[in-house]
Amino acid sequence: MRVIIADDEPLARRTLREHLREIDGIDVVGECGDGLSAIRAVDELRPDLLFLDVRMPGASGIAVAEQIAHRPFIIFTTAYDRYAVTAFEIGALDYLLKPFGRERVRAVLERAREALEHGMPAVAARASVLSAARPLSHVFVKERGRMLAVPLDRVERLEACDDYVALYVDGRRHLLHARLQDLAARLEPSRFLRVHRSHVVNLGCVAAIEPRDGARSTIVLSSGARVPASRAGSAQIKAARVS
Repeated sequence: MRVIIADDEPLARRTLREHLREIDGIDVVGECGDGLSAIRAVDELRPDLLFLDVRMPGASGIAVAEQIAHRPFIIFTTAYDRYAVTAFEIGALDYLLKPFGRERVRAVLERAREALEHGMPAVAARASVLSAARPLSHVFVKERGRMLAVPLDRVERLEACDDYVALYVDGRRHLLHARLQDLAARLEPSRFLRVHRSHVVNLGCVAAIEPRDGARSTIVLSSGARVPASRAGSAQIKAARVS
C-alpha cells in the first residue's frame, strides 16, 4: 500500500511514520509539510492512501482534497475534533484525532486494506461535495479515545449544548464539537427540522405533537423524549406532518 503523509508538524509526521514502519506491506512514498506540496505529491506519486492534516500552510486539508486530481483514500489527522463534521463530507475513509496511538493507526489501515481489496472507489471530493446543498449522511463523534461514525438517519434528535451538539441515537448521547446552526444547515431537510433554536428533530421519530401554551407545542418522540418547539417550529412541524 503506497502512502503519503501530509502534515506541517515534523513530530506528527515522524510519529505516524514510525507507526507505519511496524506494519508489513506499507510503503511511505512521500511526506509533505504544506498543502501545496501535498497536492503536487499526490498527483505525481499516486498513492493508495493519504494521511492528511486538516490545518496546513499553503492549502488546508479540505483544499487539498478538493484540488487533487488523483483520488486516494483519505485519512484525516488533526488535533481539533470540530473538523469531524466535514470528514465524511469530503469522502474521508476515516479520521485520526491527535494524539493517536499505534492500535488506532493499525485499525484505519485495516479499513484501507479492505477497501482496496473490495475495489471500493475513493469518493471524489469537489466543491460540489463540500457544498451545504449536499446533506451529510454521517458525522464523526469522539468516544473512548476514538472517532466513531454515526449515520445521521439513525439520529432521533440534536440539541445545542454550549460549544457542542448532543446527538441522541439508539438510546445513547454523543457530543460533537460543532454549532447546531452549522450542523442543521447540512442535514437532509426532508428528514430533519429545527423546531427551536436549541433543538432539531428527526421527523421520522415524531410520535405526537402536544399543545403547550399559545402557539407553542411539545414534540413527543418515539423514545419518549419531549422537546419544546417555538411558535415558528410548531407551525413548521404541523405543516410537515400534514404534508
